[in-house]
Amino acid sequence: MFTGIVQDLGNVVDIRRKGGITELAVSTSMDIEPSVGDSIAVNGVCLTVTSFSRKADGKVEMSFDISDETLKRTNLGELRRGSHVNLEPALRLSDRIGGHLVSGHIDGVGQIYRKRRAGDSTEVIVKVPLELMRYIVVKGSVAIDGISLTVVETGEDFFSVVIIPHTEEVTTIGMKGPGDTVNVETDIIGKYVEKMMGGSGEEGLVKKLKDGGFM
Repeated sequence: MFTGIVQDLGNVVDIRRKGGITELAVSTSMDIEPSVGDSIAVNGVCLTVTSFSRKADGKVEMSFDISDETLKRTNLGELRRGSHVNLEPALRLSDRIGGHLVSGHIDGVGQIYRKRRAGDSTEVIVKVPLELMRYIVVKGSVAIDGISLTVVETGEDFFSVVIIPHTEEVTTIGMKGPGDTVNVETDIIGKYVEKMMGGSGEEGLVKKLKDGGFM
């Protein structure tokens, strides 16, 4: 579990096919001592550390194995050597939740439709698959490439967010523009509420209330 508060802008040092998987190596300045098996969010995707080493410059290089399924459902397949990535280590129970609860399981890939200045900040409009919009609400939370953001407006197949200068400086969102893809994870709470209310099937809270004569 993560919070959507990016801890470092890492760099891809290598990405290559290795057997039936893709091996990704990322360099980071985060003050961490990772262990094999640790979870790290890379552009919002929860990946498992398979190896690591500390370099002479003090940076940590971590490797991850990425399945073809993950490549299909995220934008990690677009990464190349030198690409920047948002990094966040897994949440500890003692940590503050500065953003919102983020699972690292991407719901879909969106595309930046428009990006424009809004005072000192930047408005970004992201188009997403239609099926995701039922989980995206005004003033709700959404994770874009692992960044916890607040939804400003919504449309049939898009939503907008406002990016403050600090977030532009320390994450990949400041480097992206119209046409670029982003990993989108909707608020996990909305999915559980839908399931409980019976939005995706006959068995749910609403049906039980009706059967019990409460509705």
